[in-house]
Amino acid sequence: MDILQLFSSNLLSPAILFFALGISAGALKSDLEVPESISRYLSIYLMMAIGFKGGVAIAETADFNGEVLATITAGLVFGFVQPFLAYALLKLTSKLDSATAAAVAAHYGSISMVTFVTAASFLSVNDVVYAGYIVAVMALMEAPAILSGLFIAHRAAPETIEVAEQANPRLARNIFTNGAILLLMGSFLIGWATGKPGLDKMAGFLVTPFDGILALFLLDMGLLVSRQLHYLKEFTVKLVLFGLYMPLIGAAFGLVCSRLIGLDLGTGMLFIVLCASSSYIAVPAAMRLALPQAKAAIYLPMSLAITFPFNIVFGLPLYFALAEYFLA
Repeated sequence: MDILQLFSSNLLSPAILFFALGISAGALKSDLEVPESISRYLSIYLMMAIGFKGGVAIAETADFNGEVLATITAGLVFGFVQPFLAYALLKLTSKLDSATAAAVAAHYGSISMVTFVTAASFLSVNDVVYAGYIVAVMALMEAPAILSGLFIAHRAAPETIEVAEQANPRLARNIFTNGAILLLMGSFLIGWATGKPGLDKMAGFLVTPFDGILALFLLDMGLLVSRQLHYLKEFTVKLVLFGLYMPLIGAAFGLVCSRLIGLDLGTGMLFIVLCASSSYIAVPAAMRLALPQAKAAIYLPMSLAITFPFNIVFGLPLYFALAEYFLA
């Protein structure tokens, strides 16, 4: 019953309901719209807030021992590598264009903050403790997947960068100077440098309004999806299956790493969840800015409508059972 309550509370959260409102408004041919300039502001705000909070979490980590470094390294490696595996599977099993396949792959190399928070609540209900530094690992796993997704897209479809004929020699520079990546990592470093005092000063901007701006962002994404509903003809059974088995592949990686590192039950469970989840905040915001050619009507429903509920209803109990068996 506890996990069902957690699922319903997340599914009926204002942000998710505003996403549904955006899709409904578009389907009803309403004139509701979010101006393009505001859309870009929403994406920029989310990148800034997520990066800054992640940097603060690292600054608050008291002891950088071997376990912390190993867990951070495993998270970064997963974030870089998983999109390549996801992209390869998508190209084998679907007819998605390269830009959309790369965007979907980036989602599955990144993490879901809502799934992570739900998992942490699940552990609290079951009186299981976990190490605080895992929050910093969560923040660090955002950028690598975005980086890999853009790399894949630019290599597979050079027209996704402004100067196609110079794609190869300028590839790394185009990715590392991409606005979404630069803002996310720059905000992370600023948060790390300023720590909790810096967050206290920025709380009125980065903390208090966050949920409201997230709701407005998802409303905008819902409207975007509704305008691209004609792309749903490409949404095949194989894509649905991908949204179900890809988190299981990530969970297997997280379990193996947790076992090798020697993580405790609670921390290992959360690391497994990070590897198994799919982003629907940071990566969509980054793709909206950096890869507008990708079809949001494909990548956002896969993450939000398939993988997210699967993880909440079936994934969390499964991951906890695995962690309890192999890590406890």
